[in-house]
Amino acid sequence: MERKRPDRGTAHPSPPVDDPGTCPPPSSDERTPDGFPPSPGHLDRALDVVTFLRTHCDWDRRQTAQSLVPHLLEEASETAEAVRSGDVGQVRDELGDLLLNVAFQIIVAEEGGHFSREDVIRSLEEKMIRRHPHLFGLGDAEDWDTLKARERAAPPEPRGPDAPLTAGGAAPSDRSVLDSLPTASGPLHRAHALQARASEVGFDWADASGALEKTREEIAEVAEALVSESPAAIHEEIGDLLFSVVNLARLAQSHAPAALISANEKFATRFRAVEALAASRGLAMPGTSLEQLDELWDEVKRSEAREAGHRPTDTP
Repeated sequence: MERKRPDRGTAHPSPPVDDPGTCPPPSSDERTPDGFPPSPGHLDRALDVVTFLRTHCDWDRRQTAQSLVPHLLEEASETAEAVRSGDVGQVRDELGDLLLNVAFQIIVAEEGGHFSREDVIRSLEEKMIRRHPHLFGLGDAEDWDTLKARERAAPPEPRGPDAPLTAGGAAPSDRSVLDSLPTASGPLHRAHALQARASEVGFDWADASGALEKTREEIAEVAEALVSESPAAIHEEIGDLLFSVVNLARLAQSHAPAALISANEKFATRFRAVEALAASRGLAMPGTSLEQLDELWDEVKRSEAREAGHRPTDTP
C-alpha cells in the first residue's frame, strides 16, 4: 500500500535538543502521516525554474542527465570548497547552484518517464525512517556501521527489465559488497570507500600499525621501481603507495582526501608567503636559488610557529 504523502502546507519549529548527539522523536502534533515535520516546500521552486528554462532556452532544453554530470560534480566540489572557506555568503550561492543541478536531474527524469519528484522524496523519507527506527516506533536505535552493513546485504530493489542488477550487470548471486560504490567520486575518495567497504567483511588490518608497515613496504617497492627506470613499474608502485597511504589515514581515524586538501592549502599559503618575502627583499622568482628559497620557506614556518605560540615542527 502506498503511504500517504505529507501535507507540507505549514511549517512547525523543531523542538529544542539538549544533547546534539541524540535524536528525540517529534511529538505527534509535529509530524505528518509519514512522521516528518511538514514544510512549505520553498525548494520546489528550483524545479519550476528548471521547467521554465527547458521550455524557453535552447541550451537548457538540449541537456541530458549525462551531459549535466560534469556540472553536477563541479558544483558539488565548489559547494564543499565554500563550506571549508567558512564564507556563508559563498555557501548560500553554491548551494543554490548545486540545488539547480539536482533539480535538473529530477526534471529530466520526469520528462523521460523514469521517476518523479515524489519518488525522490519518498525514497529519501523511507531511507531515513529505516535508519531511525527509534524515532518512528519501529524498533531500537542501531549503530551506524551495523545499519549500513544490513542495508548493503539486503537484496536489490526491483528495477526495470532492461536495467542491470548490479553496477557491472552481474546476476544477484555474483553481487559484491563493492557493487554500489560510485566510480566518479575521485580516486582518493574511491580508495577510502573501497577499503572501508572491504573492512565490513573483515578484510582489514587490526589497527593503523599494520597499514603503516604496509606503507613502508610500498615505499621500498617504489624505490626499486625507480632504480629499474621502468615507467610501467613506477606507475604501478606509485599507485600502490598512494592506496596504502589512504588506508593508513583511514585506520588512523583521518580522511585522506580531507587531509590532502588541508595540506594543499597549507602549502599554498606558505608558498605565497615565500613569494611575498622574496619580493620584499628584491629576489626574483624564478632566478632565486633553491637554497635561498629553502631558507625563505623555513623563515615562513618559524613565523607561523611564533604566531601559533609553539615551536616549529619538522613537517615540510
